[in-house]
Amino acid sequence: MVTLMVGTDKIIPTSFGSDSPRLLCMMMPIEHLKLSDVLLANNDEVAKFVTEKRRMEHLAGRYLLQLSLAKWGVDSSLIEVRRNEFRAPSIAYLPGTWKRTPLPSISIGHSSGYAFVALVESGWTVGIDAEPEDLVISKGVFDMMAKGDELSYLNNNPNQAVRLWTSKESIQKSARLGMNLNPRDIRIPIGETKSKLSIENSIFQLENLTSNGFFISISYCLGEGYDSIPEDKLLEQTQRAMSKGEDWSVGCKTTRSNA
Repeated sequence: MVTLMVGTDKIIPTSFGSDSPRLLCMMMPIEHLKLSDVLLANNDEVAKFVTEKRRMEHLAGRYLLQLSLAKWGVDSSLIEVRRNEFRAPSIAYLPGTWKRTPLPSISIGHSSGYAFVALVESGWTVGIDAEPEDLVISKGVFDMMAKGDELSYLNNNPNQAVRLWTSKESIQKSARLGMNLNPRDIRIPIGETKSKLSIENSIFQLENLTSNGFFISISYCLGEGYDSIPEDKLLEQTQRAMSKGEDWSVGCKTTRSNA
């Protein structure tokens, strides 16, 4: 059994409103962790990391995900982390696990020695991004993150760059498209801590806040934050056959794929 560290993690307060889906956001400092203590770590990915910094970030993010899932009521020993074609993460039951209670959608981030995790209830997607409040973003990258009037505003108000940066990153994560959603096409309302954005066919709810010296952006929208594999469909077919009393002879084995 893995013993979870206590006292280092912190819940990030959000205020989307009573009509928002269930949401949990957490942060914790990145510390040295044993691979054996992080059930949700990707062993193959960890083995390929060139720097210790990247290894620590991965382990801390996955460890904080375990802590968050425990608070959500999910047993991480039954869970694995998957990624879609854009590298967006999701969680799923291990192949062969019969339990099918809906799982939350997830987002993981790292910044300046901290890990960040956001969970939202099934049927929604979520994104979280954070940067230190005192971060200075070079004007040389402004035209890569904004255009038109927004770029003009940014050039005249460079102190707003971090807010725009984290806002756009959180929406990219919530859309589960990464850089395939061009940040220049994401226009952030000026001077609002909470806002609603329409991008393509999706409506994103966005909140900006500060916590523990970080500027944090959290967004969510309706969507599917789950990535299925062929074994999932086979298990669903078997369960349907069992519920109907049909003859079935499928054997399932629970394995962690580290995909």
